[in-house]
Amino acid sequence: MVSVNLGLVHYVLDHIYGTVLHRTKLGTPFFSKGWGGTKLDLLERMVKQLFPEARCQNWPPTAVQPIWKTVWETKSSCLREGVFRTTCDPQLIDALPPESHNARVAFLTPKSVSLEKMACVIHLAGTGDHSFERRLRLGGPLLKDNIATMVLESPYYGQRRPSMQHGSKLQCVSDLLLLGKATIDEARSLLYWLQNEAGYGKMGICGLSMGGVHAAMVGSLHPTPIATLPFLAPHSAVVPFCDGLYRHATAWDALRNDAATLTQDATSLTEDATQKSGITIEQVKDRLRSVLSLTDVTRFPVPKNPQAVIFVGATDDGYIPKHSIMELQKAWPGSEVRWVTGGHVSSFFLHNNAFRKAIVDALDRL
Repeated sequence: MVSVNLGLVHYVLDHIYGTVLHRTKLGTPFFSKGWGGTKLDLLERMVKQLFPEARCQNWPPTAVQPIWKTVWETKSSCLREGVFRTTCDPQLIDALPPESHNARVAFLTPKSVSLEKMACVIHLAGTGDHSFERRLRLGGPLLKDNIATMVLESPYYGQRRPSMQHGSKLQCVSDLLLLGKATIDEARSLLYWLQNEAGYGKMGICGLSMGGVHAAMVGSLHPTPIATLPFLAPHSAVVPFCDGLYRHATAWDALRNDAATLTQDATSLTEDATQKSGITIEQVKDRLRSVLSLTDVTRFPVPKNPQAVIFVGATDDGYIPKHSIMELQKAWPGSEVRWVTGGHVSSFFLHNNAFRKAIVDALDRL
């Protein structure tokens, strides 16, 4: 009988998926238009403002009043979709593509349940999650536990995707920071709306992969205890883009050429001019690592109630190594790490029940 190491199979499947999706030349790579110029400088300054000396420095956030429409309604539940103007700083709104100026949200709620008995969790998008559907499927079964689900569509995704962007491949490095900062601002405004307008007491924030990084940041910055649930999430965007599979899908030459233009007065840049600038690919990688270090969650404050923080990692994740998740727990003493058997991609499909149980358990700790 031949024994099969299932962990290795899941790990290899992640790499096969990553190879097909990221290493082939069939699609556009990440950051094909470079760094983002002055937008990147602006983002670096504004992201640094996420580390306030006083936790409540940036609270309350900009208020939102979503315009709602009912999608469907049954005797036991209701799904609505809402639209509101992004709550970013005006400078960031100018930097965002016009398609991303209006935020979209889906809101799935149980009926005939008093608010005192209900909780609500906001679900943030992972890389490539352009619709509400997957996250609504994750949250739908939680209705029986009187947990509502709110799903935020990220900037640059879904109906907010710029017309010139191919799929999920952001065109500039600044777009990644803009996506993150806008998502954080919008999620914080929605939490404020849930508490002060909708009347929810218990609240939470969760996300898969990239959405888990953003969820951790939002939970960290919230002035009161909320359930915080990063699923399959690294401690920093450095992990996938500089050390992981996304490094094979990054336009390193475009980043080098763009960096070289900053040291040249020429209006056009040839390969020879790039060489003369002295900028190497290794220097470009170091620069990207420095920029993306701004997304390091371990630099963020410990949440108000770290016992209500549950990280869920995959034992054989080809995208996110175990040590990255353990760095998060180390930075937030009192938080919990749970492991599901499988890889990054397979866990998206096989372990929804584990994610749901973590949500229920974290809310119970509030």
